[in-house]
Amino acid sequence: MNLIPRKFYLDDMFDDFMPTRKEANMKCDIYEKEGDYHIEMDMPGFSKEDITIETNDGYLTIKATKNDEVNEEDSNKNYIRRERSYGEYERSFYLGDLDQDNINASFNNGVLKITVPKKETPDNKKKIEIN
Repeated sequence: MNLIPRKFYLDDMFDDFMPTRKEANMKCDIYEKEGDYHIEMDMPGFSKEDITIETNDGYLTIKATKNDEVNEEDSNKNYIRRERSYGEYERSFYLGDLDQDNINASFNNGVLKITVPKKETPDNKKKIEIN
């Protein structure tokens, strides 16, 4: 099981310098501990209900939506600067053959934590005797 971003390695290298708007709000740390993969993603300003986690063909996809709720009070505002972004955000990671039934996720104080157990793969190695 590999935690490889959907993009090619060289493309991903440039994201560290110039992240896309959609990925700028979804920075994460990925590590391995006690036989599991762990993903910790900062998602400030999101609520648990804004986040969707899906698996498909070996990919783990995290989606989040933040709506710009303009109400009557806001319509009278004359913004000088607006830096907060709204819309849909998405990150995908290739995990290979993953154990979909045992993935756990929690969300607390703007941090999404996902634990992905490694799927047991049978050892198909066979030693061949040389005559």
